Formats: sequence, structure tokens, C-alpha cells
Amino acid sequence: MVQTNVPTKKKLRVLIADDVQETRRNTRLMLATIDDVEVVAIAANGLQAVQLAEEHHPDILLLDINMPEMDGLTAYRKIAHSHPDIGCIIISAEKDTTTLRTAMSIGVQEYLIKPYTIDELEKAIAHVYPHVLEVRQKLIQSEQLRRRNEAYLQQLANEYAKTRRTDDKAIEVFEQLAKNPHCEPRWLQNLAMIYVVRQKWGRLKLLAEMLEQRTKNQSK
Repeated sequence: MVQTNVPTKKKLRVLIADDVQETRRNTRLMLATIDDVEVVAIAANGLQAVQLAEEHHPDILLLDINMPEMDGLTAYRKIAHSHPDIGCIIISAEKDTTTLRTAMSIGVQEYLIKPYTIDELEKAIAHVYPHVLEVRQKLIQSEQLRRRNEAYLQQLANEYAKTRRTDDKAIEVFEQLAKNPHCEPRWLQNLAMIYVVRQKWGRLKLLAEMLEQRTKNQSK
């Protein structure tokens, strides 16, 4: 018999966070009935949700509003700061318009009221996931653009270093490269040299302070 390798469809990864054990269990059982969805982590409070999101990087968060240690909205703010491509469904025991507006203002895409049904949960996930894909596509495009710009700046920097240019255009190019935390030391050295030649002592001091701060951050 000839075996063919058929690629399996990637499952949607979900993190559940709720301080009520029964809600966590029921939500997990509901998600188990939805095709192409898997629960990758379960948290009992907002702080655990932040830690587990960093560890597992789920596609969607199911966060209860009121939790000990850290509430759901604060947890989402922290998670979204590091991972803006993770979608979020907020869960609440009551429909509070003020909380709903706050949730939407920080980027939450869906809002479920307890007790919710499997259909409501499935619809919420179906609504959030296209947003996740859209954000991830934009991040990919942004990173590709950043890399092209970086390559162009490095090409210019090579030319300017060879010809020992110290004009304003050279400063602009090397300063743009210096903004990258992983900037090559040679570009920083060239920038420092230009500052000395142009007697821009204030900028030279700021460059030295920036390098000192980066060294401290790397040693932590």
C-alpha cells in the first residue's frame, strides 16, 4: 500500500484563564467539541495567564474579567504589549457597558457573558481568529519592510564608511542604524567618529549613554 503524507490542519491554540474551577472545566469541555481547536494552557488568575501566554504563545485568550492576582483586562494589556498577534475573548458574569467599552478600547475582540453556550463560544472564536491572522500578516509584512530598509541603510553605510563621509546624510544613515539594539559595533564606531569630526559633543555623549545602557541590559 502506498502511503501519502497529507499535511494536518494546524489547530487553533487557546488559553483559558478563570479563577472558578467549574468554569475552567466547562469551557475546556466545550472547546473539546469544536473542530481544530485545542487548549494549550489553563490559568487560575491573570498573573498565571501572562506567564503561560509567554510560554505557550496561544492564538486566542479566554480571560475572565475578575480574577485574583491580576484581572483579565490588565493581563490582556500585558500580553498584547509583547504579543499583539494574540486574540482575546473577555468573559464576565454580567454585562457591564463600561467594562465592555474599556475592553474594546484596549483591543479585546469579543465579550461573552456567563453562562455561555457552545454555539456562542464557537461564534466568538470564529469572529476573533480572522483578526489574529490579519494582525500576523501585517506583522510579517512590517518585518519584511524593516529588513529591506535595514539592508539599504547598511549598503549606504558601507559606501559612506569607505569614502569617510561625515556630512548630515551620513549622520542620518548611521543614526538610523544605531536605533537597532543589535546594531553592528562598526556602525556605532563610525557614528562616534563623525560626531568627533563634526564636534557634536552632545550627540556623542548620548551615544555613549545609549551604549552603556545596552551593555547593562545585556548583562542582566
